[in-house]
Amino acid sequence: MLAPVTDDLFERLQKQYGHDLTLAALVEAGADRLPLPGAGETLKRWRALAAVAAHDLSLVKLFEGHTDALAILAELGGDAPDGSLWATWCAEPPDARVAFEAHGSSSRSPATSASSLSPTDAASPTLRLHGTKAWCSGAASVTHAVVSGWNAAGEPCLAAVSLQQPGVTVTEQGWHAVGMAGSASVDVRFDGAHATQLGQPGDYTRRTGFWHGGAGIAACWYGGAWGIARTVHERSGGSKAPHQLAHLGAIDVALAGAAAVLRESAEWIDTHRDADAQAVAMRARLVVEHAAEEVIHHAGRALGAGPLCRDARFARAMADLPVFLRQSHAERDLASLGALALESKAASWML
Repeated sequence: MLAPVTDDLFERLQKQYGHDLTLAALVEAGADRLPLPGAGETLKRWRALAAVAAHDLSLVKLFEGHTDALAILAELGGDAPDGSLWATWCAEPPDARVAFEAHGSSSRSPATSASSLSPTDAASPTLRLHGTKAWCSGAASVTHAVVSGWNAAGEPCLAAVSLQQPGVTVTEQGWHAVGMAGSASVDVRFDGAHATQLGQPGDYTRRTGFWHGGAGIAACWYGGAWGIARTVHERSGGSKAPHQLAHLGAIDVALAGAAAVLRESAEWIDTHRDADAQAVAMRARLVVEHAAEEVIHHAGRALGAGPLCRDARFARAMADLPVFLRQSHAERDLASLGALALESKAASWML
């Protein structure tokens, strides 16, 4: 298995805060300053995501969104105020779309103030946002967000927006899940809030970093599965029960395969930084998704009902991970990967 590497800083934060560790504490300590994907240390970035996920899946949902926003800002020419807490809200359900209204221009950077983004302190072009955004993880605790939406021409765009301004309402609607409850992925309503456009229309999915970020989600899933597997190992120490050992073996096989694909994918991204990483990212996500589902299946059978009822951390992880995994599009993603495999000159799985 690929154990998430926890550096001294994260280990100190774990000991200091325990289960009360927050995104704000991670950012204040500088734990969010990860290598950018594709810059030569992608595996190091993913190991950090996996380590946070093994600690708390709801926390890594916020941490991944924050670090993904920083990567998007770096790629599209934005910057983040010191101490700001970011989210990435780019889900596009058909019943929750945000309209981007052009509103003046300025020459300053897109996030120069931690408290507001206004036409006088934001880069050109500035916008007003209208509509409701769904699946806004951490909305009540972050200060800024990278938000997707649509301009008057019907083109998909990105904007950086401060949440600490009039015209932004964090609701209590849209989230009733037991799993991933700590991510609080509620609806946010925009009523003319000021924002700053990032890049050009279509840049969010067109940029090379889009699929790099998508592959990073697989590292979070892996970390969650690894955390569950760690508990199974701890509680199975010295066991000679053949069925329990068989479940441990199945968990080992699942995570070893997922770890190998993540290592290979990270290396490919670092050596092909400007190439289309869609197939690599989708394959990594689907392999890790399958492995995580195997871990959940075998962990419950290996340990029985006791830890699910009496170990709060284990029970929470077992409830959180299936919800997080549904960020995958399941058979739709498999079909997309199959189409890419048919287009490829050589199968990726050939030795």
